[in-house]
Amino acid sequence: MTTGDQRRAIWRDSLGVGIATGTYGLSFGAISTSSGLDVLQTCALSLLMFTGASQFALVGVLASGGTPWAGAATALLLGTRNTLYGLRLAPLLAWRGRRRVAAAHLVIDESTAMAVGRTSTSDARLGFLVTGGSIFVLWNLATLAGALAGEAIGDPRDYGLDAAVGAAFLALLWPRLDRRLHRVVAVAAAAVALGAVPLTTAGVPVLVAAGVALLAGVLTVQRERGAP
Repeated sequence: MTTGDQRRAIWRDSLGVGIATGTYGLSFGAISTSSGLDVLQTCALSLLMFTGASQFALVGVLASGGTPWAGAATALLLGTRNTLYGLRLAPLLAWRGRRRVAAAHLVIDESTAMAVGRTSTSDARLGFLVTGGSIFVLWNLATLAGALAGEAIGDPRDYGLDAAVGAAFLALLWPRLDRRLHRVVAVAAAAVALGAVPLTTAGVPVLVAAGVALLAGVLTVQRERGAP
């Protein structure tokens, strides 16, 4: 049974990740409006799409002169990883019907990371909802602020918001590097992602790096089963 201290720790960690990630919506709002979208369109993307990598990819394609169809295709490609997250989360959260449909909108990197590995369904749900919910609220508020401010706020990276997002991901990853295999996979995935950065569009290196983890998982299962 989860103690009160453990649940408070989940709240604390989840809100920390939510604040670090959600405030980076300022960057999306400013970049989106400078790419040609108006405030309403920018806010609609955050409300309805709500997956940062796909949103940045879409406005990046538009800013570079690409067509909306090309932007949408790129965003869809990057969003496919959320489908894989959903397959992992569905049995873990054990929601049905309308609750499962509503929860699907909060399936992102951070909410998934804060849900998996929990010792009970209630803890997994708490980590998922607090993280996903706080990011959703803050991301949309920050998107509106960034879209309204536009160029007045300058480059959001000057305020260190991009570093905050990276720090949040590192905080999620660090406790999971407790085994040699995990450390090897993390280093290999990072190397593959860095190699893909100059060759692909934004967000694709993450998908490529995920292939390293997938391959490692398949090989590990085969070895445990004694398969050739």
